[in-house]
Amino acid sequence: MSIKIILAGPRGKMGTSAVNMILNNEKFELVACLDHRYENKKLSEILPQFNKEVPIYTDMEQLFKEVSADVFVDLTIPEVGYKHTLAALENNLRPVVGTSGFSNEQIDTLTKLAKEKKLGGIIAPNFAVGAVLMMEFSKQAAKYFPDVEIIEKHHDNKVDAPSGTAMKTLELIKNERKEKSQGHPDEFEIIKGARGAESEGVHVHSVRLPGLVAHQEVIFGGKSQLLTIKHDSFDRESFMDGIALSINAVLDLEELVYGLEHIL
Repeated sequence: MSIKIILAGPRGKMGTSAVNMILNNEKFELVACLDHRYENKKLSEILPQFNKEVPIYTDMEQLFKEVSADVFVDLTIPEVGYKHTLAALENNLRPVVGTSGFSNEQIDTLTKLAKEKKLGGIIAPNFAVGAVLMMEFSKQAAKYFPDVEIIEKHHDNKVDAPSGTAMKTLELIKNERKEKSQGHPDEFEIIKGARGAESEGVHVHSVRLPGLVAHQEVIFGGKSQLLTIKHDSFDRESFMDGIALSINAVLDLEELVYGLEHIL
């Protein structure tokens, strides 16, 4: 029996890759899409490369009333992603969310609701398995190298900074090290922001340029040595295995988890 999936955000680069992945997985069935721009359209009309008569909805309430599904995949933007995920849980759908930029309060609200309803779900700052390993290795390194900076690089259409991956990496590192000031005690910025953002002594730098997809390096400094842990995604295809893994995994979960590492 196939897993019925609703996808929010089919027209974006991530969304288009996800449509292709879902349609080519014999265990999955794409039953509807949520797209706030198009009304009364079919998938084949807005994405002609996919010859599928999947209905496109603009109204969430109508969508959840008319379409029966198992999993709700959201690959949109923070402003609407949270509303989508909340509505999905309220309608007993298991969310798989690749939208970054949620606040801690929003994640807490979604986690509590999922637990109350005993619904599995996952919010993943990054669906690339290599990126998850990069974060986990950084967590381990932070025990021995407390001086660390994060540089994340993304395409110039990304609206949130730092990225969800950088924020998750920062959280993992801070859990393993004590707060520590880095750099000269009297340092100052000639141009405001030159040292990047700072949280408990960890500096985070965000780069936004055309040509980039998703890249991050975590640089640890020690006496006469540097340790750099780096991951690069050159195409959105790198995220598809993680999304497919998450779609399967949420069916067996009874809570919402934050981070792909919880299901690897």
